[in-house]
Amino acid sequence: MGAGGGGDRTPSDLGPALEDLPVDRPVGPLLAGPAPGRVVERGRAKAYRPLPEPVRLAALARGLSAYERGDFYHAHEELEPAWMGTDDPAERAFLGGLIKLAGAFVHAERGNPVGIRMNLVGARDRLADARDRLADASLDASIADRGPADLARAADLDLVALVAAVDDCLEAVRSYLALHGPAPTSRTAGEPVPAHDVVGPRTTVRGARVPIEAPALPRKRLG
Repeated sequence: MGAGGGGDRTPSDLGPALEDLPVDRPVGPLLAGPAPGRVVERGRAKAYRPLPEPVRLAALARGLSAYERGDFYHAHEELEPAWMGTDDPAERAFLGGLIKLAGAFVHAERGNPVGIRMNLVGARDRLADARDRLADASLDASIADRGPADLARAADLDLVALVAAVDDCLEAVRSYLALHGPAPTSRTAGEPVPAHDVVGPRTTVRGARVPIEAPALPRKRLG
């Protein structure tokens, strides 16, 4: 899965391009800001551990890079601090959707089709929410002021296309479940066990990889 996109950049007030940020460490020191706490998201209290925007952008860059090389566990882990680091509903929906998407394909490696479906449903709901919130904020228009949409703009993802791709994955996993049922698939003797898990202890029974491919991350250049 490649990064996609191309062409000349036009200067903007959004700071450095996402691909120009270092992906091996956070950017800058952790600056003083709001105290950690909880935010209400989708009707539930969730952790809020504030991080400055440059740090969240660097975490996003690392998470997208991990996803695009097929390292879904580390994509999930890199994106989570960025999600917890903002209290903006659109940004949390965007990052939460990417986290759920990565988590779905950790479950694919584990051979857990029910886990794939549950995470894809969560990803679809959150990414569609982000798509709608950002459209309401006129994401596709010129934005004069910095705002919560900046991180999602920097990611340069086409959320309309990504939601459609997740729908295709959901259809594939539903078809798989109809044919094979919800139990983990049998693992061939000697087949390596994935080293990581998103949820559950490492002793969780794992099956063979579910043959459903993760969608590429579609890019959209915003002038």
